[in-house]
This record gives sequence, structure tokens and C-alpha cells, in this order.
Amino acid sequence: MEGCGEDGQVKLLGVAYSPFVVRVRIALALKGIHYELIEENIQNKSELLLQSNPVHKKIPVLIHNGKSVCESMIIVQYIEEKWEKKAPNVVPKDPYDQSIARFWVAFIDDKFIPSILGVFKGEGEEKQKAVEESVANLVLLEEALSGKGYFGGDEIGLVDVALGGLLATVQTIERVTDSVIIDTQKLPLLSTWVHKFCKAEGVKEVLPDPAKLFEFLSEIRAKFTSPPTGN
Repeated sequence: MEGCGEDGQVKLLGVAYSPFVVRVRIALALKGIHYELIEENIQNKSELLLQSNPVHKKIPVLIHNGKSVCESMIIVQYIEEKWEKKAPNVVPKDPYDQSIARFWVAFIDDKFIPSILGVFKGEGEEKQKAVEESVANLVLLEEALSGKGYFGGDEIGLVDVALGGLLATVQTIERVTDSVIIDTQKLPLLSTWVHKFCKAEGVKEVLPDPAKLFEFLSEIRAKFTSPPTGN
């Protein structure tokens, strides 16, 4: 997308298959914000990235009219506050609802992501333990979803973006590791939500290509699981 218009100059530094970049792209798409995606080479980071995020030197970075915003969910909340008048409102207006949403975003980042990484990197009993932990975390999220179409209610909200941005990666990790994490029997509500979310306008357009993501994650997985070579 071209990144300059009535919304100002908007650039996003990242890679299309990153779940954290996907979070930001979903938020931008839902708001209808035009932006330029500048693809980064993670092995050879650009000077722009290093200057824009000198602390962590990581993607994603949103550059709006020359000012940099870092960390995916901080960027998502910036997008909401900067373009508050553009529907939909991803962040709840009510302070209590905001606190609940932020609690679950923190849960996803602090609990679910480490457990799914454990599945991706692990083998044997270690992998199985991580699968069980990941499913247990999703069971708690299923309970939070109960009675609603989205975590945000009738529309996609903050928690939907936080978890939904990870979906393509989680589904690919299932395939790469031959694991079942989003179990339709154990997680019927969440399974329905996954299908609905991935088909939503503003989401389906920015999800990474499944074949390319599978190839990418398979290569990384092989590095974790390959036996060390001797000198």
C-alpha cells in the first residue's frame, strides 16, 4: 500500500510472515490506514530499522510522519488512539473493559507465546509438555470468549488482534511439529472464532502465505532439532 495521504506518511518496517507484524497490519487494515510496508532482512537489518528502534533493534516499527513507535501491541494502541474517529474501535472505551482486554493481551504475550515457542523448539516429552501447556492457556482464553462472537464483543477488539495475529504461525507450528494445539473438541468456541476471524475483512488480506510460512518455519525448526555436528 502507498503510505502517504490524508493519514500522513505511514511506514511499517517488518516482514510479512512475522506474527507481530501481522498484528499491526490487521489494526491498520481495520482502520483503513494506507501505509508502506518496508520489508526488512532480519539477518542484515537496515540502518532505518536500527535508527528507528535503537533499543531492541526488532520489528515491527511504525513510522508515522517521521516518528517511530515500537512493539506490536503498543503500535496497535497507538493506531487506535491516533485514528480514534475511524471505525472500528479496537480498544474499549470503558476503563474497566480496557483493563480486562489489556490483561488478556499480557496473558497472550507472557504465557501463551512462550508455551507455543516451547512446542516449536521442543522434541519428545518436552514438546508434549509444551503442547499441553499451550492448550491449557487456550482453554482459559476460550472461557474469556464464552458468549461472544469476538473477544471484543460484536466486533474485533484488542484481544482478537493480539491472538489473531499469531494464528497463521500457530497453525503452521501445528503442521511443522505434527501437533494439535487448537483442538476443535477441547476448544469448540475458539475453533469457531479462528474460522470467523481469519475470514474477516481486514484480516484475510494481510495473513501470510501458508506455503511460504511453512517453508520458513520448517527451516528454523530443523536448526533447533538437528543434532550437533562434531569438529
